[in-house]
Amino acid sequence: MNAHQEIILVQGTRFTNRQFAEKKNHTVHAHNYLANNEQLKEACWNGMMKEMMPEIFLSFPTDASLYLWQMREGEKVLTMEMSEEPSELDFQASIDPYIIMELQQYN
Repeated sequence: MNAHQEIILVQGTRFTNRQFAEKKNHTVHAHNYLANNEQLKEACWNGMMKEMMPEIFLSFPTDASLYLWQMREGEKVLTMEMSEEPSELDFQASIDPYIIMELQQYN
């Protein structure tokens, strides 16, 4: 079974406005020149989700390797899809507010 996790971060919160650092060659370099939102996106793409939010990954086996496959940016949210391998998003089970609103229009 493919482990799948969908994560939504609301932009403009205390968490998303933090300064994030990038890991390179086991050293940490601050990126002060990037806007907070860009720093957050870069940190997510660089595999720092587990360090930033370890509680999200507690329900997965310790040997599960979740990779960030897709990131969608809305007006006030950042939605990320993580899984062990690329997979299709189940729109009916999605927590993305833009997908939910679109599905509501069809009902």
